[in-house]
Amino acid sequence: MAGLAKNVRMLTRYYSSTSAIMTRPVVKTISSYNCSRRGSPVKNALPLVSSQMRFYSPEVIRSKPSLEEIKERVLKVCASYDKVTAEKLSLDSHFINDLGLDSLDHVEVIMAIEDEFGFEIPDADAEKLLRPQDIVRYVGDKEDIYE
Repeated sequence: MAGLAKNVRMLTRYYSSTSAIMTRPVVKTISSYNCSRRGSPVKNALPLVSSQMRFYSPEVIRSKPSLEEIKERVLKVCASYDKVTAEKLSLDSHFINDLGLDSLDHVEVIMAIEDEFGFEIPDADAEKLLRPQDIVRYVGDKEDIYE
């Protein structure tokens, strides 16, 4: 019964926004269907009518990021990690040897990179990303900026 009420509301909203003339017959037709209390299927059931549209904001429909933009974003994510000092951070800094991070810190940096760029980095690939420059190259490959 809840599903029927949901469909009635959806159809009413749809047809009221498109045409006031069509609202009355549709609602009258839908209200003429009955359900029994035992949970038997709706008699003369209507097919589910749904109209879905997607609207994307300009932030979603973007061109590919440039290599410089990727470098800036990677360095920003690495610098925002509390155990990384800004003086030691560069694209060629090794996470473990130069910055003093352990393996758990490295995993957290990789997770922050995944959140920043919106895709998952497999564990086998994450183990190879030992410098910010490696991450920039990997993200560039994923974003397909190299020609």
